[in-house]
Amino acid sequence: MTGYARIPLLIGWREPVGLRDTYGGVDGVVALQAHHLKPETPSDTLVVFMHPMGIMHYLPLPGALAAAGVHVLTAVSRYPNNDSALIMEKVAIDLGKWVAHAREKLGYARVILAGWSGGGSLALFYQAEAENPQVTATPAGDPPDLTQAALPRADGVMLLAAHVSRAHTLTEWLDPSVTDEADPTRRDPAWNLYDPACPQPPYGDDFLAEFRARQIARSDRITAWAEATLADLKARDGEHAERAFVVHGTMADPRWLDPAVDPNDRTPGRCYLGDPRLINDSPGGLARFTTLRSWLSQWSRKSHADGIACGPRISVPVLVVGNSADDACTPSHTMRLHEAVKHVPRRLHIVAGATHYYAFQPDKLAEAVATVTAWLAETRGA
Repeated sequence: MTGYARIPLLIGWREPVGLRDTYGGVDGVVALQAHHLKPETPSDTLVVFMHPMGIMHYLPLPGALAAAGVHVLTAVSRYPNNDSALIMEKVAIDLGKWVAHAREKLGYARVILAGWSGGGSLALFYQAEAENPQVTATPAGDPPDLTQAALPRADGVMLLAAHVSRAHTLTEWLDPSVTDEADPTRRDPAWNLYDPACPQPPYGDDFLAEFRARQIARSDRITAWAEATLADLKARDGEHAERAFVVHGTMADPRWLDPAVDPNDRTPGRCYLGDPRLINDSPGGLARFTTLRSWLSQWSRKSHADGIACGPRISVPVLVVGNSADDACTPSHTMRLHEAVKHVPRRLHIVAGATHYYAFQPDKLAEAVATVTAWLAETRGA
């Protein structure tokens, strides 16, 4: 263990004024915060944690890594703890600003992206666009053009308790029993996991296949509605017209009720937010509040921030760490990510018995720290 300083950082810049998607601040000015966890021992390597909307300053792993001598930056996007209007392409711009700051201002020669949970697909999306930019606009046709952003490349990617993307994850969690987006009380009991009329665990293969197909169909219906509504609004009110809406029923994954579906060591009947039956419609559920553009950018199956699609486009070493008792990012996500980067030097490690955050699991946290520090040493010359 070593001592480290926690240094708050703030960076900012001006962008052309367009659609306003964050509250407060000076119009056209983007300001980002971070914590620089700087151990006493110097290093030329900085590990940058960033989630699309999460603030990771006090999660167990970043601090534990710093205590082990790893220099860490816990960076925050322009959407801190609020993803209702989040645009993934803008988050990539934000991450690029932190990578550039790490090299140009903080003096680190080697920058490693640490993609925790939803940060995993962000890291792959960012690195793919930094190495071989292809995205010229958001799925709604808006800026930024990432092919003109000159995003600085990172030197490695860590996928830590990560899922394949926000879009794929939400699709796998959508409640297919919702038959009317405008009236969430109208649900088909045959497909409502929390209705006694629905088949109960263990679920059969045919039920699961149809359930997944209905989840995809619901997602695509919302996407088609969002695209049509946005086109109508733009035609009537101009290019910056927008609308917010509520998505009900977003926490209905059979995995949480049937431990035989994508099996690991998780506790049946729970998800990482608590009781999924309650979270399915609560204000704290995934993607509850969103906008037309944000749905298209981060939640729809047209999202560019797809870890599976972006993984084959990167060329740097990758570490994949899964937690065997994770009730958010289950084994299929871990293995799909590992498969997506099979063309680069990669390492896979599963922390047996670990939950999503290593909460109250100091031994599991220590194992994760040892895995990361060993990989950082092994890949130094890669």
